Amino acid sequence: MIAVYPGSFDPITLGHVDIIERISPCFHEVHVLVAQASEKNYMFKPEERVEFFKQALPNINNLKFHMSSGLTVDFAKKIGAQCIVRGLRVVSDFEYEMVMANMNKKLAPDIETFIVFANPQYNFVSSRLVKEVAAHQGDLSGLVPECVRIAFNEKYSKQKR
Repeated sequence: MIAVYPGSFDPITLGHVDIIERISPCFHEVHVLVAQASEKNYMFKPEERVEFFKQALPNINNLKFHMSSGLTVDFAKKIGAQCIVRGLRVVSDFEYEMVMANMNKKLAPDIETFIVFANPQYNFVSSRLVKEVAAHQGDLSGLVPECVRIAFNEKYSKQKR
C-alpha cells in the first residue's frame, strides 16, 4: 500500500517525525509531500524542509520526498496512492481534517484518509508555536529535530547582524 503524508512542515517538528516513524512500517511506500501554497509566507524554502526530513529520518528506507503546490489528492492519484495520512493533535484539528477528508473523498472516491493521533508528548507542538518560540530565542529542545534547531539559530543570528 502507498501512502501520502502531506503538510507544509514549516518547520518539521518531532511530532511529524514521530508520525512518520509510526506509519512507515504500515506501508510499502510513504511519500512525504511538502506543500508550497502561494498565499502563505514560509520560514524555510521547500527544499530546506525536504532536507530537514532527510536529516531527521535517515534510516527509514521506504520514504520518498516531494514538493508540490497543487492538490494533495491529485498528487496521490498520480503516484497510485491508496491513502492520505493526516496527523491529529487536538480536538480543534478534527473539524478541519474531517472537511478535508470529505473533499478528498469527493474528488477521489478510491483514496482513503487515515487519521493518526499525535503521540501525547507532542500534541501541543505545532510549527506555528515552534516558530514563535524560535523568534524569541526560546529552547527548542524536544520540539524539533537538531537540524531544524540549528537552522533557526542560523536564521536568527543573521538577522541580529
